[in-house]
Amino acid sequence: MPKEKYLRLGELLVKEGLINASQLEKAMGVQRQEGGRLGEILVKLGMVKEDQMVAVLGKQLSVPYFSLGTGMLKPATDQGLDRLIPHDFALRNSVLPLSRTLRSLTVAMSDPLDLILIDNLRKLTACEINPVIATKSDITKAIEDFYGKSAMLTAAVEASYDISGVETPSLEIEVAEQELSLDKLIARAEEAPVVKLVDLVIRQAIDERASDIHIEPFKERISLRYRIDGKLYEIPPPAKHLHLAIISRIKILSKLDIAEKRLPQDGAFMVRIDERPIDIRVSTIPTIYGEKVVMRLLDRSQVILDLNQLGFNAKQLESIRWAISCPYGLVFLTGPTGSGKTTTLYGILSEVRHPTKNIVTIEDPVEYKLEGVNQVQVKPEIGLTFATALRSFLRQDPDVMLVGEVRDLETAQICIRSALTGHLVLSTLHTNDAPSAVTRLMDIGIESYMLAPSLLLIVAQRLVRKLCPDCKEAYEPQKEEYKGLKLKSELAYRSRGCLKCNNTGHRGRSCIAEVMIADQQIQGLINQKASFQKIREVARAAGMQTLYESAIEKVEEGVISVEEALSVTLGAE
Repeated sequence: MPKEKYLRLGELLVKEGLINASQLEKAMGVQRQEGGRLGEILVKLGMVKEDQMVAVLGKQLSVPYFSLGTGMLKPATDQGLDRLIPHDFALRNSVLPLSRTLRSLTVAMSDPLDLILIDNLRKLTACEINPVIATKSDITKAIEDFYGKSAMLTAAVEASYDISGVETPSLEIEVAEQELSLDKLIARAEEAPVVKLVDLVIRQAIDERASDIHIEPFKERISLRYRIDGKLYEIPPPAKHLHLAIISRIKILSKLDIAEKRLPQDGAFMVRIDERPIDIRVSTIPTIYGEKVVMRLLDRSQVILDLNQLGFNAKQLESIRWAISCPYGLVFLTGPTGSGKTTTLYGILSEVRHPTKNIVTIEDPVEYKLEGVNQVQVKPEIGLTFATALRSFLRQDPDVMLVGEVRDLETAQICIRSALTGHLVLSTLHTNDAPSAVTRLMDIGIESYMLAPSLLLIVAQRLVRKLCPDCKEAYEPQKEEYKGLKLKSELAYRSRGCLKCNNTGHRGRSCIAEVMIADQQIQGLINQKASFQKIREVARAAGMQTLYESAIEKVEEGVISVEEALSVTLGAE
């Protein structure tokens, strides 16, 4: 490390030209006589301004400097920070909570080297502390402003608890919930504290880039979890007795039947945050302790619909673009739920759409609205299924058709006939790899002589968490860490965790994929009804990169960690 890392504050200020050597000597003389901190003495003597001193200290310690003037000393008002660090503690120790993400708390401090205070904060909040530096005067002003404004919100939230501050025993809660009339249920759901709590849960999830919110009831507690970059994280939950009111509030927003608790329900609503429209899909299921709710957040502004940015390598993109440039044929995306198939399909549609092409889709549900594309939502309750919509599509003179998912023989047959009669058809299947899609289609009843000439391309994919680019570092993994991974390089990458990735070490996701072109050899094997192992062997010999090999490539490029590669490709060589 550079030597200046260990320079004392006075030497730093001289080095920065803020004071001279004689001023430093004078201040140190005062310090020897009266005691106290050198920085405070320099400010008191008027030799340096407080903000200048703190900015220099922050620069030297590699700790961000926040100030009131820049607007950065503004705590989040919807995360309960005033309850996490009480007003008197904040004022006494000159600390200000700014934001909380998962188990990480960002705190403004006048002395980020005060390890005892940081340890006390860690114990008080049960969070890892990320200190930033600010002047004492700025922190004091921000504390008064923040805690004054948050008092009303605190009172509103606490009003939803018992007067004593103690939750009602779970047995009594259950009896009370059973006796609630529909009118009382609606009234409780519309109470201000419950409305605010639901708003806070959704707002925090959006701020933390969550894709899903899980609210789950158990015997004595509620579980609140956010799915961020594909992984679930526990969040401090609300009180148990608020469960029924929270679920009812979400049902009212989603236009669901709040009186029906015995059957699963699906709904949706939309919110706007900073002019960003966020679509929220809601699903409820009855459990033995009450209804569980999952809310899926779809932020249209964050959706990447560019094939170049989804994670495919150059050779895979070349194969995909060849297939979608064909005037007719069948392209399948395969993989488990949540593997990014729909996003890739939308990326393909964005690339092929053109005023000269008529594009129609049938989806369940329509996740993102695309300009210039005719999108149809499945409605089984009125008879609008994939199969019925596809039959109508053929009378609409389409060039490109997208089918959200092939679930049955009838839908698969119409897709294949459409591909054979001059249409480009895009769809998805649930299989583990690309070659398995062939046997899956034949298993549901598709004849090999129809499948072989219609098939153009099969893409199998998975989503992997990318390492945070701001805190990732190269290292040499131990042999036992590889667990069979065959890396060309001796170096791999890992992340330490930082403020930008909320100390998770990951930020964003990419895809790993295997792309299989249905060339003449593959079509011949399909006609022979060959096993997927044989098809896989021939496809690999023709240059198909497997999911396993795609993951290794991402590790060597420093995009993902060894652990992430193993978690999605174990046994898939």
